[in-house]
Amino acid sequence: MLGIVLWWRLADGDPDDPDERRSRDVVVSSGFAVLALSGLAVGAGTPCDVESTYFCAVVRTDPDRPSGRTLLLDDLRNSYVDLDDPTHLEFSYSQIVGDVIEAVAPGTTPVRAAHIGGGGFTMPRYLAATRPGSTSVVFELDPSVVELAEDRLGLVLSPELRAVTGDARVHLRDLATGSIDLVIGDAFGGEAVPWHLTTREFVEEIHDVLAPGGVYVLNLIDHGGLDFARAEAATLRDVFAHVAVIAPLARLQGDTNGGNFVLVASDAPLPVAEIAARNAGRGDDDTVWSSDADLGRFVDHAVVLTDEYAPVDQLITPAG
Repeated sequence: MLGIVLWWRLADGDPDDPDERRSRDVVVSSGFAVLALSGLAVGAGTPCDVESTYFCAVVRTDPDRPSGRTLLLDDLRNSYVDLDDPTHLEFSYSQIVGDVIEAVAPGTTPVRAAHIGGGGFTMPRYLAATRPGSTSVVFELDPSVVELAEDRLGLVLSPELRAVTGDARVHLRDLATGSIDLVIGDAFGGEAVPWHLTTREFVEEIHDVLAPGGVYVLNLIDHGGLDFARAEAATLRDVFAHVAVIAPLARLQGDTNGGNFVLVASDAPLPVAEIAARNAGRGDDDTVWSSDADLGRFVDHAVVLTDEYAPVDQLITPAG
């Protein structure tokens, strides 16, 4: 388009001047080249399976597991689902969450669960498969992600497994006080948990919906100095009587480039030994820090996050 406009500008010159004719030819050719390249860019389409207001979502088949599917949101691995085996937990953090579930609700005891973030709906389906009769309400911001999970990831919604689309901070308030046994936090915008899902005020709302002895399990990512992980642990300690942080020991000590941390909180004593035993039984090497000394060392001087102060994006050190 620019070339065509310039051509009309140049057309006011002398049509018999060879230099002006040459200039018009070059400009018009350049203009059509730009238009052609623009057409190719438009015609190439999007690499996304679904491109929503929030995410570019892609589902990939696991080459090593034909029934395995990985959900990527904006090029980050968000969830893994085995279409044939909902008890299969591929990602390390989801295995740790499974360890916590097995420790706090042993056997096949049904649980009433709320999930902050849906993604591939891995954990709700795990609960349904391992504890028949369990109920899950899943708060997923993006309706397109729910639709993609139904279309490509085998999700079947039911009265026992409900999806509520929209902001979890808003919809959590619809749950009755003391009506939930387990809350699983697994919501991300990029590598960061959305700030308003990290604050003391939100944690207090989670505390209110939990039944006596109920448990909050939170997955988060941090790097470097672990400023965000430490601040979130401090925030949980400000609301709950018992808190644990789970990750490889070197990561807890800040000796690696970081990664996932699973935080667990409850007013009831946590089954730390059982969590650690299940982790070791899988051949994993995560450490569970729950003592005052360990947590005090981990939290250090971190500030409690509040609705007035929760600079999550700034607290997370970029991966090196």
